[in-house]
Amino acid sequence: MSHINVTINGRQYRMACEEGQEVRLLKLAENLQQRVESLRGKFGEIGDARLTVMAALTACDELVDAGARIRSLEEELEQLRNARVAATDRARATQTAVSNALNAAAERIERTTQVLNRTIGGGIAIG
Repeated sequence: MSHINVTINGRQYRMACEEGQEVRLLKLAENLQQRVESLRGKFGEIGDARLTVMAALTACDELVDAGARIRSLEEELEQLRNARVAATDRARATQTAVSNALNAAAERIERTTQVLNRTIGGGIAIG
């Protein structure tokens, strides 16, 4: 465990974090501090605790919205995956149908050729 000091709303807090997460924790604290400063600019001095709570609530609001957006995108992704599978299945079915049609046409041509060869070969002499 690592320990770092962060400053939020003029107060220092000693925070523990996993090794290697120090920079991330500092950036999170900076983000919260920026929110506090923005709210202070809008509402003035309304109390340290209230500013901090309001900043945390705005962060939570964004988190809830982001979570909803992620769920929506995951649903859309699942629909697209299902559509891709269905399109692949249709393409395979079409490919099979075309292949079967071509094979049937080739068989008909072969039978017609055999009939013509028997007719021409056994009937009329050309020459």
